[in-house]
Amino acid sequence: MQVQFTVNGQPASVDVPPNTLLVHALREHLMLTGTHVGCDTSQCGACTVHVNGRAVKSCAMLAVQAQGAQVQTIEGLAAADGSMHPMQAAFKECHGLQCGFCTPGMVMSAVDLCTHHPKASEGEIRELLEGNICRCTGYQNIVRAVQHGQKAMASA
Repeated sequence: MQVQFTVNGQPASVDVPPNTLLVHALREHLMLTGTHVGCDTSQCGACTVHVNGRAVKSCAMLAVQAQGAQVQTIEGLAAADGSMHPMQAAFKECHGLQCGFCTPGMVMSAVDLCTHHPKASEGEIRELLEGNICRCTGYQNIVRAVQHGQKAMASA
């Protein structure tokens, strides 16, 4: 089945079986491997991307459901000049990562969170990140990074 959508601002077309998950279309057909496959059950959030401006777990969405959609992956988050998105910079500055496996999905979820809840409190941040699992950190630095990124995104 031919699926056409825009990925990171570029037109994309993939020919996939109808049961192909979006995460596999991104990773295996478009070679955008920053989107990770963690659990295959939409529990961990490592596969989070933005579809039409909203965070989506791409292991729970068929590629055909993205027909005509705007998809943004972690690879498309940085500015055209290569500078990091304010949330990426915040995760770096606040040490909001350890092994890095959950980081792309966590950053994509954090950007969505701050876009749609720009004044989220610490408790709200914790609640809104509930669908993203990190097995390495204690979440303290992740929450701190989101708060830092939230301020940077608001002033950008």
